[in-house]
Amino acid sequence: METAVLALEDGTVFEGVGVGAPEQRTGEVVFNTAITGYQEIFTDPSYTGQIVVLTYPQIGNYGANAADSEARGPYIEGLVVREISPVASNWRSEERAEHFLAKYNIPVIAEVDTRKLVRHLRDRGAMRGVISSGTKQTAELIDAARRSPSMSGLNLIEKVSTVEAYEWTEGIEPVSASDKRALREEPALNVVAYDFGIKRNILRHLVHLGSRVTVVPANTTAKDILAMKPDGVFLSNGPGDPGTLEQQATEVRKLIGKTNIFGICLGHQILGLAFGGKTFKLKFGHHGANHPVLNRQTGKVEITSQNHGFAVDPDSLKDSEIEITHVNLNDQTVEGLRHRSEPVFCVQYHPEAAPGPHDSHYLFREFIERMKENKIH
Repeated sequence: METAVLALEDGTVFEGVGVGAPEQRTGEVVFNTAITGYQEIFTDPSYTGQIVVLTYPQIGNYGANAADSEARGPYIEGLVVREISPVASNWRSEERAEHFLAKYNIPVIAEVDTRKLVRHLRDRGAMRGVISSGTKQTAELIDAARRSPSMSGLNLIEKVSTVEAYEWTEGIEPVSASDKRALREEPALNVVAYDFGIKRNILRHLVHLGSRVTVVPANTTAKDILAMKPDGVFLSNGPGDPGTLEQQATEVRKLIGKTNIFGICLGHQILGLAFGGKTFKLKFGHHGANHPVLNRQTGKVEITSQNHGFAVDPDSLKDSEIEITHVNLNDQTVEGLRHRSEPVFCVQYHPEAAPGPHDSHYLFREFIERMKENKIH
């Protein structure tokens, strides 16, 4: 192990040791408060362009395995932790977490005072940073952080979206005898899923509930989507600034009234734009598995998994046809929208998160039921 540093654009430097690939990477530095699920965080395409700080003090204690990846590999720019576990002990483990990241040249810095770092980000907001191993001058690293691109105004979906359409057929498989769930339903519905950086567990949920799923590139036109005669269209999660995706919002706007639509995370924000709204950047974003959200329709509070740095501006949604269905109880930001007269709805959080709370699984069933009620083809 060698000395490593995390240098922030405001001139703050945190020292630690390098335990991953000896690389230098820049990115927006954000923190995630989840206790488990680090591999799912590594491989979530929504983290493209970001260095992730994990608040849980020990990471890597259950290793990594191919089945838990949410995409073909990790997308984070770098990882900052308090401690990397010297032991990876789990019956499903195939390799150590830092070794998994090293295969993709992703640096890890450990032995960092992550409590101090997270308080700094919470008070001053997410900011650009650089992870570097070795003996480079800190002034040089701080300058590199300041010269790196800001997340505001950054379009990243081309880095994560599929180039060609493909079919997804894998459902949800139990990982143990205690993992009880209903049997997989026979495929009776055609769903076209926009890939803005889609997570595999979203696709698994759709298939498990009886959908034939076709995943399409982020630049697919509404005309091409409708030619596929879908019972429903899904808008996925993804990275970057939603304000740069007016082209996608325009195509989605053409789909409203033509088919059932369900969006998650970036898909929610794109629908917000399609509804005529605007988005804005949050101070330090929402990243974790323990965020309370009020469902205004039921009056119940859901504990949710979240990963986003932007939100839909409620004051920009002047259209009386749009209803705010869910609200974040930490900061009152918009967490869900629906069209009052069309079968179109979305949420900002992640109901599919695994591991994660199950409070919001009903949203996938709601999408299925809407497609059955409004089946066109």
